Amino acid sequence: MSHGPRRIVCLTEEPTEVLYALGEQDRIVGISGFTVRPPRARKEKPKVSAFTSAKIDEILKLEPDFVVGFSDIQADIAAELVRRGVEVWISNHRSVAGILDYVRRLGALVGAAAAANEYADGLERGLDAIAAQAATLPRRPKVYFEEWDEPRISGIRWVAELVRIAGGDDIFPELAAQSLAKHRILANDDQVVARAPDIVFGSWCGKKFQPGKVAARPGWENVPAVRDGELHEVKSPIILQPGPAALTEGVQAMAAHIRAWALARS
Repeated sequence: MSHGPRRIVCLTEEPTEVLYALGEQDRIVGISGFTVRPPRARKEKPKVSAFTSAKIDEILKLEPDFVVGFSDIQADIAAELVRRGVEVWISNHRSVAGILDYVRRLGALVGAAAAANEYADGLERGLDAIAAQAATLPRRPKVYFEEWDEPRISGIRWVAELVRIAGGDDIFPELAAQSLAKHRILANDDQVVARAPDIVFGSWCGKKFQPGKVAARPGWENVPAVRDGELHEVKSPIILQPGPAALTEGVQAMAAHIRAWALARS
């Protein structure tokens, strides 16, 4: 007998990706318009939300028995749905350990705890393998991860942790601990220039990263990453969603660039 909610609306991509990975996609009746993983979800499920807004009446028409969202940014959506009698779970995980725990908890909520634990264990083994390979590199680069360009916003906690797993050292660890983007805004470029990153990863949250614009910033010409052409895009769907994508494709993309950088200087 099947347990757990049968009609789930996912307000962000990560619950959709997890439920598909667990073979529980038939429970999903609505998804976020920003969902790109897995690609088939966009074809199969109606899109009823953005990130900071949602079509409340469209969601209610789907008669959901459970809605899953993420973070304080979706608090207003959640509150309105709760007022309309819908059960809502807003997760607020911001770390690699939190993502793994999220996979396990979501699986348990839909009666697929065993499959979710196995899936999370596999994700963890993948991270361990990347970390083990990174430990063999002759050097560790200093890494600046830019989540937005105007204003400059540095990477969130799980991103900084994945940079470390991939073999680099995030240059703003004190900012990565801040969960809200507004608390990770850089006052000016002097901070980046002074910390002299060897690699810059750009993931401009749905906007294409432009290495040329970064290289042309006043005062950046002597930044090692600019001087050596180490300005790389990591597409936002695979790194800025706190779900399986970041723990697989996202960290792998960064690890490949870090490995190439380290081996070129060995």
